[in-house]
Amino acid sequence: MFNHIIEKDFDIKNLTTFKIGGKIREVYFPKNLDGFFEILHDTHKDFQVFGNLSNTLVSSDGYGGAIILTTKMDNIEIDGTHIVADAGVKGPKLAQTVAEQGLSGLEFMIGFPGSVGGEVYMNASANSQAISDTLVCATCYSKEKGIIKLTKDELEFDYRTSRCQKEDLIVLQAEFELSQKPKEEIKKQMEENLAFRKSHQPSLALPNCGSIFKNPQNNSAGRLLDSVGAKQMAEGEARVWENHANFIVNNGNATSKDVLSLMYKMYLAVKKEYNIELEPEIRFLGGKNKEENELCQILYQKMPK
Repeated sequence: MFNHIIEKDFDIKNLTTFKIGGKIREVYFPKNLDGFFEILHDTHKDFQVFGNLSNTLVSSDGYGGAIILTTKMDNIEIDGTHIVADAGVKGPKLAQTVAEQGLSGLEFMIGFPGSVGGEVYMNASANSQAISDTLVCATCYSKEKGIIKLTKDELEFDYRTSRCQKEDLIVLQAEFELSQKPKEEIKKQMEENLAFRKSHQPSLALPNCGSIFKNPQNNSAGRLLDSVGAKQMAEGEARVWENHANFIVNNGNATSKDVLSLMYKMYLAVKKEYNIELEPEIRFLGGKNKEENELCQILYQKMPK
């Protein structure tokens, strides 16, 4: 019995938080680490790996290659204060699961739509907590080295980045060491985090992909964009959210080209006013559309992975 599922010409749109995207030629869903190994052993293809697609814009024209989605890798193991979570475990699920055991350190995850793998990959943070605060080590896959286990120090965490991005490492599993705390205090902190998120970020009832651009060093992408009037910007069915200038929302039928064109408009406005080139925080998966490729060459300074 296989530990993975294969889908051909898979319509990805409804799996993305942006609710944008065409058909992917092949999508592989491993159920666990063994399933991931099976895919690598059986196919020998060049894959891109994604988690919950909460930080990814997929082209409306689709993608002609193969991808792995870790959404079905969702096992959690708890041994005292030590936690092992597969890459596909969603942040809110992990936060709630450990909270029920009176374990603190992951309260910030309650408002994140993403999954553990992506959050380790980008060192997700919010409300004065970061994933690197409690992470002990992560099991990763490298095309050159195979399966490797890296400690917190070896992962070289920094603001919204890690060694995983520099070396194209795929996070498969993460281990955390949490601290004990009264459940009431943990619950109160999570409620405050959710309230903060609701006031500062659009809900997924307005399809979005989270923060669009990274904060430049010692600066705020949202503040820069607000100052150049980004909240009044729109392209097609994509528009900048009225409550925060670093979020783009899908009004219902936005295409990936709408979003990339709007990102380019935002990028140009900040570059013209401040000579600062904002760097996208979201990933892009595509390649078939010439206009999108040209926009990506500018926004990402190369075609994004």
